[in-house]
Amino acid sequence: MIVNDLTKFVSYCKRIQPQTQEDIKKFFEGVIFFPYDKELLLQAYLFLNLNQLFPSCSELLLFEKSPIADYTDLGKCDFVYLTNQGNLFLIETKFIDTEATGATERKRRNKHRNKVFEQVITLKSRFSEYWHIRTEQLECGVFTTDPEVEWRGNGMNVITKSVTIEHLEEWRRNYQINNYNNRCDS
Repeated sequence: MIVNDLTKFVSYCKRIQPQTQEDIKKFFEGVIFFPYDKELLLQAYLFLNLNQLFPSCSELLLFEKSPIADYTDLGKCDFVYLTNQGNLFLIETKFIDTEATGATERKRRNKHRNKVFEQVITLKSRFSEYWHIRTEQLECGVFTTDPEVEWRGNGMNVITKSVTIEHLEEWRRNYQINNYNNRCDS
């Protein structure tokens, strides 16, 4: 990607996602206090713990938006970050119910595992084609509640991270307690 292409893409992002990082943080903190959607809770965890999970990511450019103008039928990317090295980092998230049992649930989990990798690889290809970005400058990540995905990214050049459902819920409760106490102390 030449500097001009990166500048065009960043300008596009700021136009369609004008919220500040602080506004997005407030949104995700609201999700923690009213966790009506497990996928959003997982995304809140990722956003608020980004430095530990994907330390090369520096600035959120897009969240739940189509990277290709208004073509949402081509897929939305959960997160697009600018990295410290000037690359783009695409992250797809998937809440996978690892606590459910039975053959049907095992099939469903496997389908979700495959789907999340397929999504991020497809988005990488679409980014490259539409924005004329070299694939070496597009990094990919997957973040789920299933530790089984960790090894799957190795052969696909996808960085995988996970958090258990138990840890996610514990984090949510602790975050609520700590931030409620901080608000009361103010």
